[in-house]
Amino acid sequence: MNQNLEQQLVILPQAMLGMLGGGQLGRFFVIAAHEMGYKVTVLDPDENSPAGKIADVHICAKYDDAAALKQMAESCQAVTTEFENVPAATLETLAKSIIVRPSAQSVAIAQHRVSEKNFLKEAGLPVAPYVVINAVNDLPADDHDIYPAILKVARFGYDGKGQARVANLAEAEQAFAEFSQEECVLEKMLKLDYEVSVVLARGVNGHVATFPTTENSHLNGILDVSIVPARGSDAVNHQAQKLAISVAEKLEYTGVLGVEFFVCNGELLVNEIAPRPHNSGHYTIDACITNQFEQQVRVMTGLPLGSSRQHSPAVMVNLLGDIWPDDGALLQAEPAWQFALGNPQLKLHLYGKQAARAGRKMGHYTIVNASRDEAIKQAMQVRSDLNIGD
Repeated sequence: MNQNLEQQLVILPQAMLGMLGGGQLGRFFVIAAHEMGYKVTVLDPDENSPAGKIADVHICAKYDDAAALKQMAESCQAVTTEFENVPAATLETLAKSIIVRPSAQSVAIAQHRVSEKNFLKEAGLPVAPYVVINAVNDLPADDHDIYPAILKVARFGYDGKGQARVANLAEAEQAFAEFSQEECVLEKMLKLDYEVSVVLARGVNGHVATFPTTENSHLNGILDVSIVPARGSDAVNHQAQKLAISVAEKLEYTGVLGVEFFVCNGELLVNEIAPRPHNSGHYTIDACITNQFEQQVRVMTGLPLGSSRQHSPAVMVNLLGDIWPDDGALLQAEPAWQFALGNPQLKLHLYGKQAARAGRKMGHYTIVNASRDEAIKQAMQVRSDLNIGD
């Protein structure tokens, strides 16, 4: 589609919007779009996908299915994605006839760790030391200062999957073999102070709205708790915002973007970028004027960005399938929700997934409170009551 025409076009309700992906991020997008008066077509190969179940139209097909893409191109005025592993070729195909935000080029960089690391480094953004591994001979010798390190597959790794900690060459060789000698990044393991992220939206006119810097902790490689605003120094929080904006600008990005950072010795390093709404931004549903999914709708349709102001401190806790009781019954039992729903400051969000399993994101809750410390205290009490992390 002509770029100048695309920048001028504003898509208003009751238009049909397209979503590639049917997970929980897509589900929240559908909810936001419906609240704003839009219709949504979801393309996802899972007939029970959380987003597909509430969409106006669910095309149950693979992301490279020619007939499915033709149907989307003919029925939707714009298309976006909820996860970075949608083939870039799919976005390129759709972009020939309708608006696609973010662009295939942006997604292609973010979905490939080598491209991502190289992009960040070449853009002058701070990253941890790394080595690109295409063959076993690329693995550094034991005396290299990269060790101890983390070997990460270049494609399809997320939530701790496709990663292995290695202390020396022998361990790196073993991990590389277990990853079928796929292209990898060997990244130096650093001593972290803590981790933060910034979620932002960048519109077609280049205007950026950033959400507050979020402090994150992980459990088994999966986001566990997010605290907003982050408890770090104002200087670190402000610098994270500046770096995130720089990432978006250098990517020439249009859409909602999540940028993850390591804080090491008080300095920020960019860890990963996510070309979509981010798990650490879920608190925005309950604690901000405009949430990250409404921003996604606004960018996609060419509307002005909403206010990203946070009106209340918040703590978000992920709910994984590990806390669902497994008593061998035909119908899976539920966690003790009374511990969560008995708290008047708590907002519970379950994703409508058909079955719980270990490590699967089934929902989250957010504590919203005038006091950040009190929000943390309450969130941790409910987390303990639900046996999260046990």
